Amino acid sequence: MSAVIMPGVLRSAGRARPAWDPWLLGSTIVLLATGVIMVYSASVAYADREMNNSAYFLIRHASYTILGLLFMALTMRTRVRWWEKSGPYLLLIGMVSLFVVLLPGIGAHVNGSSRWIRLGVLNVQPSEFMKLFAVIYVAGYLVRKQEALKNFTQGIVMVSLVLAVIGALLLMEPDMGSLVVITVTVFSMLFLGGVRFWHFMMVLGAGAGSMVLLTIISPYRMARATSFMDPFADPFNTGFQLVQSLIAFGRGEWFGAGLGASMQKLFYLPASHTDFVFAVMAEELGLVAVLGMMVLYSIIIVRAFVIAHQAEVAGQIYGARLAQGIGLLLGGQAMINMGVNMGLLPTKGLTLPFVSYGGSSMLVSCMAMGLLLLIGRAARGGNWGAA
Repeated sequence: MSAVIMPGVLRSAGRARPAWDPWLLGSTIVLLATGVIMVYSASVAYADREMNNSAYFLIRHASYTILGLLFMALTMRTRVRWWEKSGPYLLLIGMVSLFVVLLPGIGAHVNGSSRWIRLGVLNVQPSEFMKLFAVIYVAGYLVRKQEALKNFTQGIVMVSLVLAVIGALLLMEPDMGSLVVITVTVFSMLFLGGVRFWHFMMVLGAGAGSMVLLTIISPYRMARATSFMDPFADPFNTGFQLVQSLIAFGRGEWFGAGLGASMQKLFYLPASHTDFVFAVMAEELGLVAVLGMMVLYSIIIVRAFVIAHQAEVAGQIYGARLAQGIGLLLGGQAMINMGVNMGLLPTKGLTLPFVSYGGSSMLVSCMAMGLLLLIGRAARGGNWGAA
């Protein structure tokens, strides 16, 4: 191994590493670009009819994408330690926001849900920010309580109580999709963080039982949970959205009907530019594009866990837990959204990260990616690899 002598510095010579993880950056940029194209294609007819401006959602989505990239760049310039210290405060801010959105006159009521706070031209959805804030908090909790995680009360129960409060606020909106994503992500983080297996299974069983009970007592949720198993049993009511989505996948075949040639987006498939943009992409670009999207999200999940391993080896335990949580959050939500679009899961009302139309989702996804890139750089140390 040779050495390079710099003024006052001696270090091993080697290949220069990229400043940021190229796989993560590349995948994110491709997803963002795909999102801009597909949101415009999926929304053009709806925007023309409802807004008298066919580019209405394109302009807003492109603006959110640019703002998201700015948020990601700013996050990449922070320190991991700052996020660890801020975890409890961010959790508190998130919970207060979830409460505020329920107050009459403040929360915007849309399609039977109170999920948004109108701030001029922006609509902020606190539940989207709560997802990331919960991950940031739990990562810090796993570090602070590392020695007590084997204890049932000090380990998993305390986090479960926090999760119960968040869940109660989300159900009052209601926002079952966000609750499912946060629950799955947090419990997975606890399992990876080292809680006892039987403690984990007890709480997991209680959580699953609660989900089943909440579904049974709500006709609306029950209809969603059962219609996906046989949407053609009631294709013009409870199964309508899923039937249209499946038609889109079938029409797309291997290489799609062509960009802009979707029929389902012409007022057949509801939420075609938000929760079901993946189905429109399948119709226009085909199964090949669907598989390509799955590969991109797989890269993000794999790189998140590689970065988590690097951080753990480097002794950066908080960074490791946070990287795992972000990988689970982004990857889990993407898999649920794609599963819903393909009829494998009940309808949840979740966006596809980096792709679907939705300002809060875009900003939070970009911030999460900025954090992941930040942890990756910190875990690798310098910018020079082996010779």
